[in-house]
Amino acid sequence: MLANYAKAGKAQLAEELELCRKEYDKLAALGLKLNMARGKPGSKQLDLVSDMVELFDGSEFYSDGVDSRNYGELLGLDCAREYFADVLGCRKEEVLAGGNASLELMYNIISTAYTHGLNGFEKPWCRLDKVKWLCPSPGYDRHFKITEHFGFELITVPMTPAGPDMDMVEELVKDEAVKGMWCVPKYSNPDGITYSDETIKRIASLRCAASDFVLMWDNAYCIHEFAGDFVPFDDIVALCREAGNPNMVYEFASTSKVTFPGAGISAMACSEENLRHYQKTLSIRTIGYNKVNQLMHVKYLKNKAHTLEIMKKHAQVLSPKFECVLRHLDEIAPAGIAHWEKPEGGYFVSVFTAKGLAKRTLELCKKAGVVMTGAGATYPYGIDPDDSNIRIAPSYPELDELEKAMEIFCLCLRIAALEKLAE
Repeated sequence: MLANYAKAGKAQLAEELELCRKEYDKLAALGLKLNMARGKPGSKQLDLVSDMVELFDGSEFYSDGVDSRNYGELLGLDCAREYFADVLGCRKEEVLAGGNASLELMYNIISTAYTHGLNGFEKPWCRLDKVKWLCPSPGYDRHFKITEHFGFELITVPMTPAGPDMDMVEELVKDEAVKGMWCVPKYSNPDGITYSDETIKRIASLRCAASDFVLMWDNAYCIHEFAGDFVPFDDIVALCREAGNPNMVYEFASTSKVTFPGAGISAMACSEENLRHYQKTLSIRTIGYNKVNQLMHVKYLKNKAHTLEIMKKHAQVLSPKFECVLRHLDEIAPAGIAHWEKPEGGYFVSVFTAKGLAKRTLELCKKAGVVMTGAGATYPYGIDPDDSNIRIAPSYPELDELEKAMEIFCLCLRIAALEKLAE
């Protein structure tokens, strides 16, 4: 491989491209079918916690005198609320324990804000001429899809190594039409960036023109280290309260990547006042979430300390996979065609190619049997202005499959770069 593509001559580049294409044809002929489009736990991770089902029997359906099999307990079992309060560092009274998907809780908050309004709203957002929403990017495509679904104007806020560009955020919230912001504060999707203490303090202390500004704080990876010890984090609900914004934040978390993604439990934390108000809407929407599953999870996970021990086992599975991805990327680093973050937790590696290479790279990958998250998905409306960001999700394939997938990915990136230089 050439040391640096930008410094090579045309003849050298042409020779390199021919060699890469020959290697690509060999790999494409293998007929691989590897899907790395989503951050799904692999089967070995699911096997780690599958004994949870076996440990739960019919004698354990009661919790604090409540039969988990029946209707009721709209905010979830007390033990489940206590569990998430322990994990998030907030108070039980500020927690709603839900079903398997925190994304559903997020959708419900945005939907309620739009149709009926949340606590403190003068009017629901559907009665406004325009609703604008801040989207730190690259970010989580499903977040962006929710606010796009309701017709909001999505505003891209660049990510920095410390989190969202707060100078830009503080300027944008002077506009009364700006009604909220998405945040993934720890091991952000996809960059793996953890917001700095200063960034979090500035977010909690925002002075917004809109009295109905909603901070959507998706703490999805709050305990998801795969390299090193657990990194503690501050309670955003308390920080907002102390900063004079007690009702601004709605925080979300789940066990999706702790136990079973399709059958875990989730939580939302916010002020008690917000929770009382939202409960009125929730009581119309449901009679209660799956409390049997909540109880089974609490009995298995027990508390934050025990859960962190389980997460160390997940890390033992995940760490070699991320090391594999980074090793392959490091091998093409001399070419100077991309740069990337080196996360210590979360579920993704974010690669920034030279401008205009992402779509072509992923097109070549797909033809060779490796499917990844679509180019542009990490930006509002699916439009990456530089066509450069690619999200790699290493968790699902087995390690030997991942080795081959990364070989193909790096080769495709090299081909895309060489084709661009040859234009």
